[in-house]
Amino acid sequence: MKRVIACTLIPLLVLAACGGSNSGNIGGGVNNPPPAAGFSITPTNGLAVAKVTYQSAVSSGEVASLAGSGITADNGGGFNKPTVTNQHGGTLATLLQKVPLPPATTPCANAGSVTVTLDVADILLLGSGALSSGDTILAEYDICDEGLGEIIDGTIDSVVDAFEGNIFAFAYDMTMTMDLVDFSATTDTDAVTVNGDGTATLKLLQAPYVEASVSGNLLATVTHSTSETLTNFSSAQTYDGRVVPSPSTLSAAGTLDSSELAGVVSYSTPVLFEAFDTNYPHVGELLVVSDGSSARLIAQPNAVDVVIEIYSNATGTGAPDSTINTTWAELTAL
Repeated sequence: MKRVIACTLIPLLVLAACGGSNSGNIGGGVNNPPPAAGFSITPTNGLAVAKVTYQSAVSSGEVASLAGSGITADNGGGFNKPTVTNQHGGTLATLLQKVPLPPATTPCANAGSVTVTLDVADILLLGSGALSSGDTILAEYDICDEGLGEIIDGTIDSVVDAFEGNIFAFAYDMTMTMDLVDFSATTDTDAVTVNGDGTATLKLLQAPYVEASVSGNLLATVTHSTSETLTNFSSAQTYDGRVVPSPSTLSAAGTLDSSELAGVVSYSTPVLFEAFDTNYPHVGELLVVSDGSSARLIAQPNAVDVVIEIYSNATGTGAPDSTINTTWAELTAL
């Protein structure tokens, strides 16, 4: 999903999960091509494979903001950390505050509009900041420019699965299923369009300790220069702002078909990534596998360096065929 869509779509995840019926047919009925074949991961392509896969794995967890988490998008350290700050006027709480009764069209700050249709079981309950299981929120963005450097377009259709707390106070735990149709963010330099469906769980009741997770069947992302499809993916992140320095964690798994790679790879985090504040991870491993070969990305204790080990097996174990030494700055650069 790349960082272009950061402050809008992402601070923590594009949910794609929960067995939506259109997992094989998204974006207005466009059929998905069959997945590409695997390829050999070698010392020659190992750095690119690790870089593209890490960035995609991180971005798969960057859509919880669409469910109202307010997770920040670019707070350093190679992956985003959840917070409870509302970053964008399009988050769920702000939409609900704008629209007392559905449907309603609200102009965006600079241009365009957003139309929100609510179907809630209890309007009085909503007025107190609570949602009920089965409540639906349909947000249709029409070239919406809120003056934040991005123009938003497309549709987000959401269903609340479980809720506890107060949405307006940003103090709640919630599970929400979402369907994104041609949802896009356009900046001066790029445009990102996302299609997919999924379910995210946000835990904000103990803020500033925050958890956010997503699991999905399919998420397709297109930019001006790249395209990628994630399938059977999941991502989970935590952030603990109660202590200093503030620790954060990231785990992820899935399958990636990217135009930047020669074929499909699968990835997982056999060792949880851990970081402090805005630093890069000092602990953690990402295992990338394709066609009987693998690359193991290993965070180093100084939170600066990264080691990538290349293997001619699918487990990333034993003596590596070769080792690539790099840095987080190089690995996360776009």
